Amino acid sequence: MCDSGDMDEKLEDSPPRRSLAQLKEWVQEFRDQGHLFAGQLKVVEQEDADSQDTGLVVMNLMNARASIYMQPQGYDEPLWEATLTARPDDLSLTPHEMASLAAELVVAGNLCSFLQWKSLEWDRESGTHSV
Repeated sequence: MCDSGDMDEKLEDSPPRRSLAQLKEWVQEFRDQGHLFAGQLKVVEQEDADSQDTGLVVMNLMNARASIYMQPQGYDEPLWEATLTARPDDLSLTPHEMASLAAELVVAGNLCSFLQWKSLEWDRESGTHSV
């Protein structure tokens, strides 16, 4: 018999399951809508303790030598979050470079919102998907 406390511990740090293929499809749909970005956008395999097929959306910024990764906030959470990776040093930019970085951040915010919307839509339609 499984103790509910044990189950809570196992699920605590586990994000909702969004397959690598599913995330790639959603990112491609975002691209197909005409969103432009200067950096590199990809879906990478995410380490998961249960060896589940999960993915992580990563945007490598062109204007900041940093990355933003996006994922659901936690287990069974439809809300997404974006994390900007740390930089080892200060970043000095010209006004043009600052505006370019700001444009990249806007695209990252739009993508994260799009992924959250797709997740909510997917969850609402759960039970109607063929696996």
